[in-house]
Amino acid sequence: MGTVTRRKDCQRAVLAQEAARLICEHGITDFRTAKSKAAWSLGLSDRGALPSNLEIEMALAERNRIFSAEPHARLLGRLRSVAVDVMYHLQPFTPCLVGSVLSGNITEHSNIHVHVFADSSELVGMQLDACGIHHQLRQRRHSVRRGRIETFPGYDFFAEDFTVETTVFPERRKGHAPLSPVDGKPMRRARLRDVEMLAGA
Repeated sequence: MGTVTRRKDCQRAVLAQEAARLICEHGITDFRTAKSKAAWSLGLSDRGALPSNLEIEMALAERNRIFSAEPHARLLGRLRSVAVDVMYHLQPFTPCLVGSVLSGNITEHSNIHVHVFADSSELVGMQLDACGIHHQLRQRRHSVRRGRIETFPGYDFFAEDFTVETTVFPERRKGHAPLSPVDGKPMRRARLRDVEMLAGA
């Protein structure tokens, strides 16, 4: 391995670790923003050898293991327990947990992300109303396949101390998860029974 290659690999690793720190400490959720801020804080070019999203995710997992193993486990347990409660409320819409609460790679700023399925998003809003859950309508952008981004409705609300972000997909998309921003592969989804097992419910 040449000197230039080793230098680039070292820079990628350092930037991944700094980006992971920024995500943990400042709640940054966008990988591109985390990379740019990491490069700026280290005085490195953000047009050079930037780490991949997956490299940052791995650095984040390592940071959690090293610096906050016990608090991380407690927080993850709480988030998954709340996710179970939320999914019970949304059972008519086949809720699926996605994202960091499912993978376990959370920070203290992590939100709970749930995909639900209905051909009329208003039905989900009506269900939240019936459960006495105050909510806000949002629009979310997801990559449905490489090079194609679509916008879907969703609802944000609070459950205990956490923010829940739901995305409403049409029924036909139950078997077609959007692509993950971490590795570009279809997002892993978990249904209620699987989340109950993860939460120890």
